[in-house]
Amino acid sequence: MDIKEIQNLVKFVAKSGVNEVSIEQGDFKITIKTEAEKHEQQYIVQQPQQAAIQAPPVLNQVATPVVDQGAQTTAEADDNGNLITIKSPMIGTFYRKPSPDKDAFVNIGDNISVGDVICVVEAMKLFNEIEAEISGKIVKVLVDDNSPIEYDQPLFLVEPA
Repeated sequence: MDIKEIQNLVKFVAKSGVNEVSIEQGDFKITIKTEAEKHEQQYIVQQPQQAAIQAPPVLNQVATPVVDQGAQTTAEADDNGNLITIKSPMIGTFYRKPSPDKDAFVNIGDNISVGDVICVVEAMKLFNEIEAEISGKIVKVLVDDNSPIEYDQPLFLVEPA
């Protein structure tokens, strides 16, 4: 089961109003639990360690941003030269700031290193901090703050260090 299928399943469960769904396919198992009175969702995904793809992490709903350790930003070389494109690891709403009254995580000209938080993506009321997987300088921000984004959509152009 890939990330798109998991995201579609989460949307389906949220809309259907069921409290819990469990699916097993071979060595892959996913359980999605919701509690109607708290409007809280819990995602549990298990996958054997010998598998080639990494399973999404367990996420808990909170009012402030939380680090999503399993989110994979995709960095690839740009056709215009040595620039690297950082792409969205998920569908959601793109935020450049941790909250409306705070400064942006990164601006054009800022130097970033591996592990630096560069933005937040909200998906189903969960705020996922997206960390840089490369070091370099932000050359361009390709998405406006508070905009909906798609999986694999380019977010930033980075000149590698």
